[in-house]
Amino acid sequence: MTTDRNSQARTVNDIYERVTNQIIAAIEAGAGEYRMPWHHDGSAITTPVNVASRKTYRGVNVITLWVAAHAAYYPAGIWGTYRQWHELGAQVRKGERGQLVVFWKTSDRSGGTDRQDDGEDHDTPARRLFARGYTVFNAAQVDGYTPPEMQLLPMAERIEHAERFCAALGIDIRHGGSQACYIPSRDHVQMPEFACFRDAVAYYAVLLHECGHASGARHRLDRDLSGQFGSAAYAMEECTVELLSAMICADLSLSVEPRLDHARYIASWLQVLRSDKRAIFTAASKAQQIADWMHAQQTDAQQDEVRGAA
Repeated sequence: MTTDRNSQARTVNDIYERVTNQIIAAIEAGAGEYRMPWHHDGSAITTPVNVASRKTYRGVNVITLWVAAHAAYYPAGIWGTYRQWHELGAQVRKGERGQLVVFWKTSDRSGGTDRQDDGEDHDTPARRLFARGYTVFNAAQVDGYTPPEMQLLPMAERIEHAERFCAALGIDIRHGGSQACYIPSRDHVQMPEFACFRDAVAYYAVLLHECGHASGARHRLDRDLSGQFGSAAYAMEECTVELLSAMICADLSLSVEPRLDHARYIASWLQVLRSDKRAIFTAASKAQQIADWMHAQQTDAQQDEVRGAA
């Protein structure tokens, strides 16, 4: 039993190491232009999807598949295992290298199991965590499969959806001044006037970022927002809401572009990731939790709008 647990621990640590190193490399590669691995152009199927289940990937898997797709210039975010492609009558081309994704299983003392795919650490005294790594291949790496044609809604409609999506969150949003921020003591988001932004897409990317911070209020998701600038806790919160903004913008088919103010965060993000191989998993899991909360605030009609945006 001890040997099995040691082997499992090595497997989990290897997964943490491999995924973290990949994301660190991607951050370093884009640092000169402030381009992070979670930036995307808002094109069709931006959120990675499994070809067999048609379900979107979650948590840290979203980030790692974005990294892989960006590096290889894949036009569509459709992924599957070798077996899944084979069962669809397609064939992964010889010599193609796949991408690691992580699925988690937890077992409780009664012997029951539950499968997770968001990279969240579920290891509690009553539950044990089992990590499994799977290799997936993009649709661009296989023969015998044609991705479905995806038509984006006109930009004006996507912006309207974003406006309604943010309004449904029930967060007090005020305008004025030159800085975008969330003020915990007053529980409101402060945004510069709309005209201060390059365009509507940039406005909503920043607004979602700040609403991500607001989700941490005690009466919402109750995260610790006390970290000071320069601290590991502050860097983690910033990384979390950056990932959250990218996830929701992907759902709304809006692009996420580099920002000059990322310069002061990049070094701290790299420091946190290098010092804790679980950090990106934790940040991605928290970002997924916020995204789930935001979607839960939407009406059924609004959710249909989001699904129809891509």
